[in-house]
Amino acid sequence: MENQEYSVGLDIGTTKIVAIVGRRNAHGKIEVLGVGKAKSLGVHKGIVNNISQTINSIKAAVSEAQSSAGVPIRKVTVGIAGKHIRSLQHSDYIMREHPDKFITDDDIEALKDQVKKLVMLPGEEIIHVLPQEYKVDSEGEIQEPVGMHGKRLEANFHVVVGQMGSIRNIARCVREAGLEMEALTLEPLASSEAVLTKEEKEAGVAIVDIGGGTTDIAIFKDNIIRHTCVIPYGGGIITEDIKEGCSIIEKHAEQLKVKFGSAVPELEKDSTFVTIPGLHGRPDKEISLKTLAQIINARVEEILEMVNTELKAYGAFEQKKKLIAGIVLTGGGSNLKHLRQLANYTTGFDSRIGFANEYIANDKNQYLKGPEFATSIGLLMESLKIRDKKQGAEADEVVEEQPAKTEAPVTQTETAQTIQAAAVVQEQTVVNEQQENRRAKLTFGQSLMEKVKKFFEEVE
Repeated sequence: MENQEYSVGLDIGTTKIVAIVGRRNAHGKIEVLGVGKAKSLGVHKGIVNNISQTINSIKAAVSEAQSSAGVPIRKVTVGIAGKHIRSLQHSDYIMREHPDKFITDDDIEALKDQVKKLVMLPGEEIIHVLPQEYKVDSEGEIQEPVGMHGKRLEANFHVVVGQMGSIRNIARCVREAGLEMEALTLEPLASSEAVLTKEEKEAGVAIVDIGGGTTDIAIFKDNIIRHTCVIPYGGGIITEDIKEGCSIIEKHAEQLKVKFGSAVPELEKDSTFVTIPGLHGRPDKEISLKTLAQIINARVEEILEMVNTELKAYGAFEQKKKLIAGIVLTGGGSNLKHLRQLANYTTGFDSRIGFANEYIANDKNQYLKGPEFATSIGLLMESLKIRDKKQGAEADEVVEEQPAKTEAPVTQTETAQTIQAAAVVQEQTVVNEQQENRRAKLTFGQSLMEKVKKFFEEVE
């Protein structure tokens, strides 16, 4: 199988690293070829803090994905998150040299390149330049300007910025793991590709991706990205709270959260307990599920209040910017029991859990259904989109090259005419040679008769 036939998404998370290999089938859905998963040891709150451990974790995940897919992995599309991520709004324009010609993708790219030259704070780098709305001359609120005529092309942009050091560290880990980074994508944008529908983006929706170290937010309205941010808290800090509050080890705290945890203490009974085995001969410890839910609830409410603050910063409670589709919760943290009910109460918006297997064609055992795979599947979809765009550009180049050829192909009719003409020329040459021979023969006979006649005249 050639490398062009498949793509790879690599999610470098705080708790796990996932590599997923897939390709697009004939019906446009994604066929997953292999999945690799490894514990993330060198990442804290979305930021690489141990290069060697992160490289080893990436190698382990990629190796498992290669074995299950049966294909070599060279290029990957990588996700980025972390508390260093911030976003800003910016407007810019270009003056086109040839307004009589219609606007092309090259004009859009030229405008984006101009925005990428913006001066950021020291140590910061632009990750994404996302156009929102365009304006051509005096005409505004244009979604797709390609094909229109105009002199001045203007646009509003959502610019995503991150720390240069964090970006370089991720790139180095990927490179030293023997891979090439095809693209770097903000994780909430990748997750939104996997779990949101076009109707939700049109109506207005906020995706809240609760990972191990961070909670990523992306807000869409009128099918346009309006706001992105990263909250530096996730499921990992809930586990820490359980560990401290119940005086147990981290492994048992994580198991308690996953199996018995709840975000709403009122829905748990006072009489229900779970037993934790003691360490090295120490007595077992009984923990009330209501107490466990109270510890979880305190931290989850804090995270949801931060989400509420971001929604207010965007203006989601204004009538014009209201999120009709509400909130979509995804990521591993969204598996927490009764989280959806608490989100409804805290934010005032209807919410649902976003599952990532809607676009997957061959997930028969529902392995990829878990929301913890939303980011990695979104990165795979982004990688496939990049691959499709490159193949489309290559096809356009081939089409443009064909008219440049000056030599027309020789048809069968023209070949027959050429052969016939050659035969006529050859026949004419033979006739000419015969006529020359005949002339030569006549001349020789005439000279002989002259000689005979002269002989008899001399005898007389």
